[in-house]
Amino acid sequence: MKILLDAHISGRTVGKALIESCHDVRALDSEPELEGLSDPEVLELAVAEGRVLVTANIRDFEPLLREWAGEGRPHAGMMLVPSSVKNEAFGVLISGVEETIADTDQEEWVDRVAWLRKA
Repeated sequence: MKILLDAHISGRTVGKALIESCHDVRALDSEPELEGLSDPEVLELAVAEGRVLVTANIRDFEPLLREWAGEGRPHAGMMLVPSSVKNEAFGVLISGVEETIADTDQEEWVDRVAWLRKA
């Protein structure tokens, strides 16, 4: 699965574990050239590369998704991470991402929004 981790999700820990599980992962916190992207730019990057965006920034991305839906703009999928999960140990987040994407393929994530839950 192609995944983009938003700035609040550790690329060094979460991203590394997902890469070791054979996922194609980019992480904003691991690529200096991506630092400072606005939320719309992050979503556009995920769309351009066909990546499911994993974010804990629900406050900003929920309205952005509604705006895109109203405009008929597709996205490559989004996984929303509630603070109750984000504040857990990295293992909970990693297993939650793995479980959420299990038995799906990239195409099934187009325009899908899923709440990550504790695995």
